Amino acid sequence: MDKVLVVTGGSRGIGRAVSLLAAKRGWRVCLSYVSNRDAAEAVVREIEAGGGTALAVRSDVAVEAEIEDLFRQADGLGTLGGLVNNAGVVDYAARVDEMTGTRLTRMMTTNVVGSFLCAAQAVRRMSTKHGGRGGAIVNLSSVAARLGAPGQYVDYAASKGAIDTFTTGLAVEVAAEGIRVNAVAPGLIETEIHASGGQPDRLVRLGPSVPMKRVGTAEEVAAPIVWLLSDEASYTTGTLVTVSGGR
Repeated sequence: MDKVLVVTGGSRGIGRAVSLLAAKRGWRVCLSYVSNRDAAEAVVREIEAGGGTALAVRSDVAVEAEIEDLFRQADGLGTLGGLVNNAGVVDYAARVDEMTGTRLTRMMTTNVVGSFLCAAQAVRRMSTKHGGRGGAIVNLSSVAARLGAPGQYVDYAASKGAIDTFTTGLAVEVAAEGIRVNAVAPGLIETEIHASGGQPDRLVRLGPSVPMKRVGTAEEVAAPIVWLLSDEASYTTGTLVTVSGGR
């Protein structure tokens, strides 16, 4: 393998699990973080302890210049072969008629625009049209895109609906250029994002409603992501894989 993988939001939750598993599969991992440097560096140390190569870069995907710097630093590890668009935000539960323009701009800039700009950087490096060797992109969607998240965060759900459409369009756009583009849609997963949205008890409340009667783990989401990055998924593109326990 020995290719470089960029994982946005790679210091915690699903991003951390992806970074660790990808490193075990031979990827050189460049992971981004925004504020928790200690957590990001802990992931790097764990990867290095296992014989892998990793680099943590402070980069906010809501800022185009920081995205450009992230990929420039990733270039120092070698040839880019993959991108996981994992970084994203949620907000406090609210109805649409309670949402402000500031909230909506933050949501769409980070979750949608950031994913577009990261993918653009990856395509410029991986596309055979630009002299690259091909590669794979995996976007993080959510079952919220299908469920709508009424009374909670319709804006977040809408941002993930945009990611689904983005995945479909980009997959076709670069299919003949050696790049595969897929998405994974997690359901209720045990990560810190629920607390960041002011609902630390959300998993306890909603877990019993899942057909499998439990919430998922970050590792259970990381596994299909890393598979989609691999050569084992060489004929898979434009696909949405749902990891939700049947929800």
